[in-house]
Amino acid sequence: MLTRALPSGVLLAALLCSGAVMAGAGRLERGNGPEPSTLDAHRCPEVACANILRDLYEGLVAEDGAGRLIPGMAESWEVSADGRTWTFRLREGLRWSNGEPLDAGQIVASFRRALEPATAAPYAHHFEAVGDIAAPDPRTVVFRLERSLDLPRLLLLPIAYPVYLPALEQYGARHTRPGRLVGNGAYRLKDWLPQAHVQLERNPYFREPAPIAEVRFHVTEDAASELRRFEAGDLHITETVPPQPLASLRERFGEQLRISPYLGSFWLGLNLRRPPLRDEPLLREALSLAVDRDILTRHVTGLGETPAFGVVPPGIAGYEPPSPGWAQGTQAEREARARALYAQAGYSRERPLELELRYNTSTPHRRLALAVAAMWREVLGARVTLRNEEWKVFVGNRRQGVITQAFRGGWIADVDDARDFLQLFQSGGANNWSGFADPGFDALLAQADAAATLEERAAALQAAEARLLQAHALVPLYFYTSKHLVRPEVEGFEANPLDRHPSRFLRLRD
Repeated sequence: MLTRALPSGVLLAALLCSGAVMAGAGRLERGNGPEPSTLDAHRCPEVACANILRDLYEGLVAEDGAGRLIPGMAESWEVSADGRTWTFRLREGLRWSNGEPLDAGQIVASFRRALEPATAAPYAHHFEAVGDIAAPDPRTVVFRLERSLDLPRLLLLPIAYPVYLPALEQYGARHTRPGRLVGNGAYRLKDWLPQAHVQLERNPYFREPAPIAEVRFHVTEDAASELRRFEAGDLHITETVPPQPLASLRERFGEQLRISPYLGSFWLGLNLRRPPLRDEPLLREALSLAVDRDILTRHVTGLGETPAFGVVPPGIAGYEPPSPGWAQGTQAEREARARALYAQAGYSRERPLELELRYNTSTPHRRLALAVAAMWREVLGARVTLRNEEWKVFVGNRRQGVITQAFRGGWIADVDDARDFLQLFQSGGANNWSGFADPGFDALLAQADAAATLEERAAALQAAEARLLQAHALVPLYFYTSKHLVRPEVEGFEANPLDRHPSRFLRLRD
């Protein structure tokens, strides 16, 4: 998307308007990336909706501003000696945002709706080991598992939030609209202007009044525009920072620039459901080897990201990612092999590969797509067409896998677990955008699930990742950092590996 400077009169009006916004002092203005695809907690598939849902809802457990596990609806919990039964004791006086009482029976009914196949919850796979959920009394929720899980960590996911079923029954899919959405978090939905913002107000029935009265999540798909809005005083926090020289950003913004390690991977997905990539492992390998990840992370992204030759990022607890053989050697050696493989696959500069690379609207994604397309063209002679789509359109096309060939992929960890990344490639999985189907890979995931020890589980997951990389089912590019601009008056914004910042732990200094 092209951007242009604002005329001086428009800029002045924007500054005056933003001054009025800041003068309110009771509203936090947050950049949030693309338009959220839904505010149905059970169907939320991405970061943009999860950020908002963490304010609208609370699960049995929660996390504080530093990402530490804390009590949520449950004041305490315990697990049986065999790790198969978890019992959660609810706080007294829980209420929905409309003031009605919230009890264990409603929580169990919501979980059952979340896990029904008809709901098509994208994170239902995390709870496949749950055999039964029961409410023996109004303040107790019991989970019985078929294998041991770190259940409290999974209960942080939006799928584990209680959805108010009477609204769902009355309004159907439109139960998420203002005036209809009933949550149980520190905030409630006040307004939703599509492609502009989602505005929340303090929930008077939440047990601890949030320090900030209102929060507005702005759609900021274009990172360069988001940066200008921050500079104009229109935003307190940005969702990201556009690619620029790091030294220059630090000089301009000083301590307002927050860059931290982040459990996230960025890759290009390859559609394995249809030609030309379905039956051409040599071609897929050539495309991966032709990409100079060092150039991408130093000159295109440039904000602390590290080159990736795998899927699972470093820093996952108890896991050592495999190092594929093709990642060894120099970039010149990789490119020489890429050209040889490209020729073996039947392509040449006289008969070039024609490929579409699809990505969602975003300045960083556009820059990255341009750079990768240039590398494929220069190293291999491929002809690459770039397709830029608005987020919802892009997500739909990527999921359907009909018109896609190569596409922007990637994953931000839901939980600190290597399996969270690898499950994206499990046969038939809701988030398996590539259509990768390998019984050997699936068997290794099943072996990890059934492992008797953490060491055996990690070994099976490592073997699964190695098998995935050997198939060249994707083109790994880099591992993320979280990057935000945060105004000095915002207090309580703490870095954490999952980059989650619930608004109720933030404050605005006068």
